[in-house]
Amino acid sequence: MKRGKRYQKKNRRWLKVSLLLLLIMTVVGCVYSYAVYNGAKNTVDKKMHQEVNSINHEVTKKKLKENDPLNILLLGVDKRAGDRGRSDALMVLSIDPNNNRSQLISIPRDTRTKMVGDDPQAGRMDKINHAYAFGGTEMSIQTVENLLNVEMDYYVRMNMEGLSEMVNAVGGITVNNELQWKDTGYYKKGYQYSKGNIKLNGPQTMGFVRMRYQDPNGDFGRNERQRKVIQAIIDKGATIGSVNKIGNVMDVLGNNVKTNMNFSTMKNILLNYRSAADSMVTYQMTGTGTKIDGIYYLQMSDKEIRNVHDIIEEYSSKRPS
Repeated sequence: MKRGKRYQKKNRRWLKVSLLLLLIMTVVGCVYSYAVYNGAKNTVDKKMHQEVNSINHEVTKKKLKENDPLNILLLGVDKRAGDRGRSDALMVLSIDPNNNRSQLISIPRDTRTKMVGDDPQAGRMDKINHAYAFGGTEMSIQTVENLLNVEMDYYVRMNMEGLSEMVNAVGGITVNNELQWKDTGYYKKGYQYSKGNIKLNGPQTMGFVRMRYQDPNGDFGRNERQRKVIQAIIDKGATIGSVNKIGNVMDVLGNNVKTNMNFSTMKNILLNYRSAADSMVTYQMTGTGTKIDGIYYLQMSDKEIRNVHDIIEEYSSKRPS
């Protein structure tokens, strides 16, 4: 099918947020001892695994058994004092093992859409990241499915603060920064972010991925920095040479990640779907900024929503591309 101009193919292998982190750590664990492997299994099944009612697991199991394409909702959650927080990062990851390809679609947090789910706020128009604040993972899944008219098979939710712990667990990361600025917002500690390759610890990383207002590209620029950080964590995690560090990483995942995938499912995806990571494309949904009753929203056109629906559905087809 014909894709939009913003549909950019990436030559490097990366998936967003926590899914590939989990799979990478499974691989790394297997390289070491059975004890590490067993610890990873216990962490996933006992601390990370959390089912949801909004996904038909019988259909999903059948798709997994037949190696059909999968759609995975990735949620990066910003927890706040006194409530469950908001999903400041929403992505739909589609994996197609039949054609050895995968794609990642970013949904801007300010996207205005109908809230769907079992909550008093259901039916109202609001920012899509508020779905998590109102009804948690269940409402986020249903709201995204309703917006794009597609079905999710799995979800992976990560507390964004876990990124700081993850970076420290792997011993810091290096990223290429394209915009020089000084942090005066999130941490207000005056972190300096120079252009070029910079080394970041956990707190510095959080300032790096949270900054928005000093970036002329706003949320889109922030999304790109988040992608760079995740890639850097994956690269660093793949070179970890210490069993102790692996244990630290698994502890971070166990404390910050929830998913309806158990360890057996992750192994299945690793063995039968990993070739799909060889060809990754990304798409950033775009809309028109508007204010309604003094609140800023990003209004998606029907054409943009149909386009994204078609992109995801085309990946779900078993036909060779």
